[in-house]
Amino acid sequence: MDLCVTIKGVSFLLQTGMGIFGNSVVLLAYANIICTEPKILPVDLILCHLAFANLMLLLTRCVPQTMTVFGMKDLLNDPGCKVVIYAYRIGRALSVCITCMLSVFQAVTIAPAGPRLSRLKPALPSLVLPTFAGLWLLNMAICIAAPFFSMAPRNGTVPAFTLNLGFCHVDFRDYLSYVINGVAVSVRDFAFVALMLGSSGYILLLLHRHSHKVRGMRRSHGGGAETRAAKTVVTLVVLYVFFFGIDNVIWIYMLTVPKVSPVVADMRVFFSSCYASLSPYFIISSNKKVKAKIVCAAEQDQPSAHNQESSEK
Repeated sequence: MDLCVTIKGVSFLLQTGMGIFGNSVVLLAYANIICTEPKILPVDLILCHLAFANLMLLLTRCVPQTMTVFGMKDLLNDPGCKVVIYAYRIGRALSVCITCMLSVFQAVTIAPAGPRLSRLKPALPSLVLPTFAGLWLLNMAICIAAPFFSMAPRNGTVPAFTLNLGFCHVDFRDYLSYVINGVAVSVRDFAFVALMLGSSGYILLLLHRHSHKVRGMRRSHGGGAETRAAKTVVTLVVLYVFFFGIDNVIWIYMLTVPKVSPVVADMRVFFSSCYASLSPYFIISSNKKVKAKIVCAAEQDQPSAHNQESSEK
């Protein structure tokens, strides 16, 4: 196997393995929290859904990509490609939308109470599920064209205006369809990124200007937890925007050429999936609830292992 192919394969394998493991751990921890705790904060539900969206992205994009890099062929037929590409597009879209939602909800949560916010804040928990439903419907509608352009790879040369994903082809047939799809996806992504940057900037402004007020909230209203959550949200937004920038620089380049090199396509896949792979570890390291559940599960496993060793002796 060529050294370049080996490096690419190992990189995708590590990224995929780390991402699936991390997001699965976060999902299991939050599932336990939701089942055992009487009150669930909106930020906890949103982080749980973010881990689900990221896991969906990794399973539908990085897993088949890794298998293709290692030489596996004919993974999917035409219907399989349509389902996988549609699910991947939705997962990727939900990742940016839910990160934006997380930032907006946290900004509202820590914002000083005013005439309007005093009514909105108590309603936040009841708005989480309807917002999830709205984001799913929005992105299912925006991504509806993906199945029509997706197909299994054909023998021979790749036609112009076709994204060669290795395991599937996305054939836009003409330049107009190619550009319209790219512009629609980019406008949606940039709109949500602009909103998350604005809300994150507002969070940073509040944390900077009202530090004494936040300390008072910590003593009287549990503001310390809200402040930690706000810092986690800002970190996730910075992480997303960094990889989003790299992803879109490559995407804009891809829109300017009729035939995209597989190396360029692989680079975009890798960088666009980095957020999904790394974000669960930021959640685990900064969220006390998730960390406590993981530690508790690890401590419960240790006595059983010791008991098994004792019985064997």
